[in-house]
Amino acid sequence: MSNFSHDEMMVHVPMCTHKNPKKILVLSDAYENLMCELERYQGIDVKALQSLKALEALRLETDATYDIVIFEEQGDTAVLAHLNRVLKEDGLISLCHPDLDNVEANKNVMQVLGNYFKIIMPYHAAQGTVLLASKEYHPTADIILQRSDLLEGQQYYNGDMHIAAFAMPNYVRQNYLGVIRN
Repeated sequence: MSNFSHDEMMVHVPMCTHKNPKKILVLSDAYENLMCELERYQGIDVKALQSLKALEALRLETDATYDIVIFEEQGDTAVLAHLNRVLKEDGLISLCHPDLDNVEANKNVMQVLGNYFKIIMPYHAAQGTVLLASKEYHPTADIILQRSDLLEGQQYYNGDMHIAAFAMPNYVRQNYLGVIRN
């Protein structure tokens, strides 16, 4: 059974944050639902790969190819470096990561991403947490409202949910002070 809220938030948050996404890479072992969400967009080129062998798959990808990478796993240092390498100069990624209460694991991932990305922000995806890392665009300041408002057929995602997903309680802000970049 599909978790439509997770799928919609994994896809539409980055797609409605990037100014002009054209090339998208999806790394997931169950990418069919993510691909269905991406079909709502015209004029994009999507490549899907299984995340089980993400490192090997990413090593074969050309530098600076993708605008967005959607990754449904938690990457280690090597995978995160390759994600950065395959992204264009204004690229961004959305990736699953440990629960926000797992502070040390999250800090490690965020610190590695901090070597490559200007903006690193966790967001809620209804039943889990996702991390958005961006080289250029801020997910709440640069949201393309027209794009998010013109999407049809979602059960969960809309422009208000996009912005609200980034609201964090004070204890999270304190735990990640200096690590989250917004």
